Amino acid sequence: MVFTDVEIERYARHLVLREVGGPGQQKLKAASALIVGAGGLGSPAALYLAAAGVGTLILVDPDVVDRSNLQRQVLYAEDDVGRPKAEAAADRLAALNPHIFVAGYNGAFDASTADELCEGVDLVLDGTDDFAVRYEVNAACVRHGKPLVSGAIGRWSGQVGVFAGQPCYRCLVPEIPPDAETCVAVGVVGALAGVVGSMMALEAIKLITGAGAPLAGRLLIYDALAAETRTVKVGADPECPVCGGVG
Repeated sequence: MVFTDVEIERYARHLVLREVGGPGQQKLKAASALIVGAGGLGSPAALYLAAAGVGTLILVDPDVVDRSNLQRQVLYAEDDVGRPKAEAAADRLAALNPHIFVAGYNGAFDASTADELCEGVDLVLDGTDDFAVRYEVNAACVRHGKPLVSGAIGRWSGQVGVFAGQPCYRCLVPEIPPDAETCVAVGVVGALAGVVGSMMALEAIKLITGAGAPLAGRLLIYDALAAETRTVKVGADPECPVCGGVG
């Protein structure tokens, strides 16, 4: 895969990285990623994957841009209020990097769309705040053997994990918590979305290029108020209804 002179200039800081270099940048250009949720986490994740040169990005979101989104969803501007997020996001990313292909799907990720959306991509990033959607994304990734980068935020804390086969996200969260709350209900500091969304992009880049050790089977938890992080192991549940039979 040949890079143009413009691409070589654009990706110069990657090309001199020992862990990326030319081969890694070629892997990025050949890769495809599905981003479910073009909101607080999907926004920075998508921006950094587009800037990194991931060749194909598909964004899925059924919502329109609301003015309250602008506090943390950095893909959008005031003029985007009222536009479908998937459409506005695709336009912004295409403007950021014209050397990649970007598509927006203005619809829900659910049982009727999951297989079609997942089967043709290399990996999936889930930045949604709805546990039912997270379960659908996880199940589709397990069915199709796609690595899943999952992120979540609320108030002042966030988490990032990578799930590939066993354990899966359902091993971590076997049932929807009875006290589950969204950012709409509890609030979230805007910059936290940038931190966690960027971590999601970083994990995706590591998975694509083979650099370092991804958070597979681990969960990184970030406490922004205390400025502390910790990483915990996620055990595979042999009785998991999603991945229990996966080797």
